Amino acid sequence: MKIMEGARRRTAERRSETLQRLATERDVWVSTAHPDHGPHQVPLWFVWDGRAMWMCTGAASATVRNLRTEPRVRLSLPDTFDVVLLEGEAECFPDEEVPNEAAEAFTGKFGWDPRTEDGPFVYVRVTPSTVRAWRGEPELRGRVIMRDGTWVE
Repeated sequence: MKIMEGARRRTAERRSETLQRLATERDVWVSTAHPDHGPHQVPLWFVWDGRAMWMCTGAASATVRNLRTEPRVRLSLPDTFDVVLLEGEAECFPDEEVPNEAAEAFTGKFGWDPRTEDGPFVYVRVTPSTVRAWRGEPELRGRVIMRDGTWVE
């Protein structure tokens, strides 16, 4: 994919390219917050199932503790020029309660099955309510490509 600074993409192109990135990229920055301890940000592996992002982390992690107190979350793909930000509410699934399709997709993508580990893990599902995507200043206007859980036309 050739990125040309100054070339402004239409909404449909941004959506298509964002969905392609969600299907193929590996890492996402997960930003959570706790009312007493403040913000927390970590990179996690993720799987996109076509509607939601699935991540997995240790059951005792600050991420899981924060999400159980405040489920609102912001996710960002790790490119500072080709920006994709997602916002939504997280749902936590202990590894023994995660839907099999999600766990198998995670295992298939990464070759690692947290359900087989000694320590407890939690799968986190985030169905985005808002998605923003832009490349540089020319695309700041119109960067919202999903609003209230619906893709913008």
